[in-house]
Amino acid sequence: MKKKSHLPFRLNVLFFLIFLLFSLLILQLGVVQILTGEEAQRVLDETEETVTSVPVPRGEMYDRNGNIIVENTPKYAITYTPPKHVQPDEKLDVAQKLASYIKKDDGDVTKRDKKDYWILINHEEAYAKLSDEEKAEMDNEEEYYAVLDRITDGELAQLTEADLEVIAVKRELDQAIELTPHIVKNEEVTDTEYATVAEHLSEMPGVNVTTDWERHLPFHPTFSNFVGGLTSHDEGILRDKADFYLTRQYSRNDRVGKSFLEEQYETILSGQKELYRHITDSQNNILGTELVHEGKQGKSLVLTIDMELQKKIDQIVEEELTIAIENHPGKNRFMKDALVVMMNPKTGEVLSITGKRYYRATDEEPAHVKDESYRVVYDAHLPGSAIKGATVLAGFQSGVINKSTTFFDRPIKIAGTPWKSSYDTLRSVNYLSALERSSNVFMYFIAMRMGGDYTYVENAPLDYDSDAFRQMRNYFKQFGLGIETGIDLPYEATGYEGEVYSPGFLMDYAIGQYEPFTALQLAQYISTIANDGYRVKPHLVKEIRESNNNGELGPIYKVMEPEVINRIEMDQEYIDAVQNGLYRVFNGTRGTAAGTFADKPYVAAGKTGTAQNMIYENGQLVEETENLTLVGYAPYDNPEIAFSIIVPNVGVRTRTGINNKIGERILDAYFELNEEKEGEGEEEVDN
Repeated sequence: MKKKSHLPFRLNVLFFLIFLLFSLLILQLGVVQILTGEEAQRVLDETEETVTSVPVPRGEMYDRNGNIIVENTPKYAITYTPPKHVQPDEKLDVAQKLASYIKKDDGDVTKRDKKDYWILINHEEAYAKLSDEEKAEMDNEEEYYAVLDRITDGELAQLTEADLEVIAVKRELDQAIELTPHIVKNEEVTDTEYATVAEHLSEMPGVNVTTDWERHLPFHPTFSNFVGGLTSHDEGILRDKADFYLTRQYSRNDRVGKSFLEEQYETILSGQKELYRHITDSQNNILGTELVHEGKQGKSLVLTIDMELQKKIDQIVEEELTIAIENHPGKNRFMKDALVVMMNPKTGEVLSITGKRYYRATDEEPAHVKDESYRVVYDAHLPGSAIKGATVLAGFQSGVINKSTTFFDRPIKIAGTPWKSSYDTLRSVNYLSALERSSNVFMYFIAMRMGGDYTYVENAPLDYDSDAFRQMRNYFKQFGLGIETGIDLPYEATGYEGEVYSPGFLMDYAIGQYEPFTALQLAQYISTIANDGYRVKPHLVKEIRESNNNGELGPIYKVMEPEVINRIEMDQEYIDAVQNGLYRVFNGTRGTAAGTFADKPYVAAGKTGTAQNMIYENGQLVEETENLTLVGYAPYDNPEIAFSIIVPNVGVRTRTGINNKIGERILDAYFELNEEKEGEGEEEVDN
C-alpha cells in the first residue's frame, strides 16, 4: 500500500503562519496611521535637517627630490559655532564674555559695526529717536535703518576701548553660519588666552578652542613667489569666483589660493570637507548629528623644481647682478633686474625659475636684492639676437633662403629709415656664420625677401607686402614667442604686438628689436629647437599625491605627462641646420659665446642677444641701455637642460658680459649638481 505524504499539511501550516504575521503588520500600520499618525507627522514637521561642513588641512608641496616646500604648521584657534536662529542679544552676551578673555584687533571695525553695537546696548534710547508717527509708517527694517542714520558721531565717540574689542569679537560672530564653525581668532593666540577660554566654555554657547593651521615655507624666500598666497578668513573666497566656490561646498569665509600655484591647484589642495547632518526641533535644539561624509586632507603637489639647484641659481643671479651694478653705478643706473629659466626641453619640467631685482640704497634702508621671480612670467623685454634661430628657420621654410644662400654683410640704407648694420662689417655670411657671428644684415635680407623685395638698392624704397608681418609672426608663434606658453599658472604675460607694419619694423622684428617676450617664452623657444621642433608645455607640477597624516607623501594620484603643444611647420633638415649654427655660437672659432663655453666638459649650444633699449623720462631721452640675453641648451647631442636669461637696461659699453657669466655659472651648477647626485647614488649602491 502506498504511504501518504504529509507535505501538503505542513505547507498549509506555514502559509497560515505567514498570513497571521502579515495581518499583525497591517494592524500595526493601521494603529500608527489612525491613532498616532497625526502626532508623528507633527513631530516630523517640527524637525529640520541642516548639513554643515568642516574644513580639513590643505595639501602640501614638495620639490622633485621630496624636500618639503610648503607645509602646514598647527596653531591655536578660537571658534564660534552659532546655533540655529541665535538672537543678536545672545551673540552680544557671548561677545562680551569672550572679549574679556582674549585680545582682538579692532582695526577692521567699521562705523556701521559701531552703530549696530550702539543700538544693541542703547535699544530704548536708539528707538526714541523716531516719533510714533514715523514708526507707524515704517516696517521693522525701515525703522532700523532710520535709527542707524540718526546715531551721531558724538554718541559713537563715547564708545570705550573695551567696547571696540567687544565689537571686533561680535563682528566675527556675526559672520558665522549656523551650525558651522567659524574662526574668531587664530593669529597670535597666547597660551593664557587658549587656557582661559577653554576653562569658561560653559559660559559661552558655541565657543570652542581648537587648532588651526598656517602655511610655512622652509626655503623662504626661495621660490616663494610661485607658491602663491592664500586669502585670510576675513577675506574668504575670491569675489570674482564666488559662484565657482559656492557650488563646490566652500563657505564664504574659507581661505582659498589667490595667486600662482595655490590658486592654480586650489581644488586639488583644498581637500574634501567633513559633512555633518544636524536634526533640530522647533526650539532649535539639536536632536542628533551624524557624519555624512568623512573629511580628507587636500592632495599634495610634487613640483618639477629642484630646490638645491634653485638655491644655487638664486645665489648666482644675485651675485652677478650686484657685481655688475656696483662696478658701474653710473652707466648701470637703470639696470635692476636679472631673469633666468631652466627647463627640460623634452618634458617641459621647469627645474629652476629665478628673478632678482636690485634696490639701491635710500635714506631708509641700504642697497639690497629682492626675489621677484614672478617677473620671469609677467615682464616682457626686447630679446635682441637671441631669437635669430627662429628668423633663419622662417627664412628656410618660407623659401626665401636656402642652405647655400649668402649675403654681403655691410651697413644698408632703406629710404625713410636710418642706416642698419651689424655690430661690425662681417662681409660674406651664410646662415651658419650669420648665427655664429650674429649678423643683423643676414636677418634683414630674410625680412626684405619675405616682404617681396629680392633686390636691395641703397636708399631706395622696398617692394613690400605687409602680410609678411603676419607670416613672420606665425613662424615665431610656433615657438611660443608672442603667445602663452601654457604653463600651469593662473596668468602669464605674452608681450605685446606692435601696430605699425612698415618694412623697417619688420627688419627690426627679425633681429629681436620690435616686439618683447618674457624669459619663459624664450625658454620655450630654445627648448623647441633643442627638441627637434616639438614645442612642449612647461609645467611646475610633476605629480599629484595623496596626503598621509604622518607627514609623508602618499600614493601617486596623477602624473603630469609631457604635453606637446605643436610641432613647428619646418623641415627637420632646416632644424638640424639651425642647431648646427647654434652649436657654432658656443663652440665655433668666432662664436659670440665661444670664449665662455668652448672649453667646458659639457657641449652646449645657444644664442647671445643684445637689444637697444632707450630710457625716456618726460619725453626726453636720458640713457641708452641694452638688454643682454642668452638662450641655450646642453648637452648638444642629447639635450636635458634648456635655459633663457634676460638682463634688461644694462649700460652701453660697460662690457659686463653678465648674460654669458650667468649662463656659464648656471650650466656649471647644473652639471656639477648632477655629478654629485650620481656619485651619491653610486655610494648607496656600493653600500
